[in-house]
Amino acid sequence: MPDLNNHSPPRNPDYVNFPPFETEDLRANLTKFLDTPFEESSGQTPKVGNYKWGVYAFFDYDGEPIYVGQTNEMLRTRIRRHLTNQRTDAVAMSVLDPFEVLEIEVWPLPQFQETNRADINARQHLDALERLITQRAIEQSEFKAILNEKDPPPGSLFVEAPGSFRGRIVSDRVYELRSHPDFRIARRSLIISRLAQVISERKVQGGLRRVLLTQAMRLQWLASRRYDALGGAASVEPESDEDV
Repeated sequence: MPDLNNHSPPRNPDYVNFPPFETEDLRANLTKFLDTPFEESSGQTPKVGNYKWGVYAFFDYDGEPIYVGQTNEMLRTRIRRHLTNQRTDAVAMSVLDPFEVLEIEVWPLPQFQETNRADINARQHLDALERLITQRAIEQSEFKAILNEKDPPPGSLFVEAPGSFRGRIVSDRVYELRSHPDFRIARRSLIISRLAQVISERKVQGGLRRVLLTQAMRLQWLASRRYDALGGAASVEPESDEDV
């Protein structure tokens, strides 16, 4: 006989033993992206995530570049840290929202694969590449801004962009869930609120305030497009006598 005094819902073992669907989906698709063979000029095809040195960029559901970073520890490690374990400052402080990332592009530097992380020439090359990719991202952005809190390290070295690989890390099912503009407006508003709270509670540099301004512009743009798509001013109902 069931215990009528126990009002707890029955436990579904699937909820206990498995992570949420979207979490598992991201991990699977991110692994697929990072395990993709990347053909070098030498003809070798290592997995793209196994390169130690490189630059990466995240793009949102509008194809907007939103974040650029670099690594000399391994692309796989650095990108996973951003998108799956939420331990980077960018995620913890609500600068970067993993839910907004649809695509990733990476620029591996195979010539430094065996190079020590302290090598000054390799580090200068990496910094120069990050400056180049950041400049491109800003130029391509609708808002002429991305969500990085800090600018790339300064320097006078100029490099050309090497070959890159770009791919989607979201399945069709998750895309359907997250791509709706009302969901994105709500999510972006939440992130702005969190970021504003961080700013209000700490002594912060100008970079975080720049991110807040950029996010506010991105929210206004998205909300404006949604409003116009639904008819704009023509969609607003006039007040009736019953409303008075």
